[in-house]
Amino acid sequence: MQANLPKYDYDIVIIGGGPAGYTAGIYAARAGLKTLLIEGAGTVSQITITDIIENYPGIPDGIGGFELMQLFKKQALKFGLESLPRDVTAVKKSSAAEVIWEVTAGDKIYKTLCIIAATGAMWRNLGVPGESEFAGKGVSYCATCDGPFYRNRDVVVVGGGDTAIQEALFLTHFAKRVIVIHRRDRLRAAGMLQKRAFAEKKIEFIWNATVEEITGPEFVTGVKVKNANTGVISEIAADGAFIFVGRLPYTEMFKGLVEMDKTGFLVTDEHLRTNADGIFAAGDCRAKLFRQVVTAAGDGANAVHSAELYIDEIKGQTY
Repeated sequence: MQANLPKYDYDIVIIGGGPAGYTAGIYAARAGLKTLLIEGAGTVSQITITDIIENYPGIPDGIGGFELMQLFKKQALKFGLESLPRDVTAVKKSSAAEVIWEVTAGDKIYKTLCIIAATGAMWRNLGVPGESEFAGKGVSYCATCDGPFYRNRDVVVVGGGDTAIQEALFLTHFAKRVIVIHRRDRLRAAGMLQKRAFAEKKIEFIWNATVEEITGPEFVTGVKVKNANTGVISEIAADGAFIFVGRLPYTEMFKGLVEMDKTGFLVTDEHLRTNADGIFAAGDCRAKLFRQVVTAAGDGANAVHSAELYIDEIKGQTY
């Protein structure tokens, strides 16, 4: 480190303890970068509540989400990553030096040359009875993850946007029947997706309806649906309920610092750089089309590579 470089605690602070965060931790620590990963004390990665993951390369028999994250963490700590269970409450530029970022977690401020935002996102819930009770037991927020479990079965998809219709189309590769329930009388999805969905014989639509309850003894056996025009409630038999009514990213701490899209996801370039020098984003918190464990891990590795180039540039400058 050059003597004239402002004092700081870490080369990289990673915010978030999911697949993107811990992959970034593995790559950063292994590269010899002094790195701290802060994983939320009050939030958990969505992967940890996933019962089984069957599509992660190299694990042909599948693995529980919590178990997989423990392996990520063990590998990162092996390379010397520091990990801290705290909720980050503030991120700001240091008043002492423009190249330093300050991350507040708990009662401490950590000074760093760069930040990798890997804060993740959560699916927006319907908030109806049975939803949380049957999570992982017929209620799913990821057709790519869970679709193969519903071969030759009837499932419902709740939502009418791009994601809902894309996932409904994907489910037709497995399910016998896919029933799309939408609260309006028309879809919000892109025209091409609508055209494909309307042409698909396995997909049926229930318009002007809302899901009031998800039912079943131990696993989902149906959903109760309310007609918005008549108020009549009816029950639809189904083995699974796939809910796609939006995602909520954990990006509040970056408001005013980093460019976001209209729903709050962090905008990056292909190198995972945000518009704020020294802040990179990886995983589900960034604006992108496809969100899987494997893509989050790839993001984490790419973000560290870009951060390392940035750090080399900073350390080569004179202040």
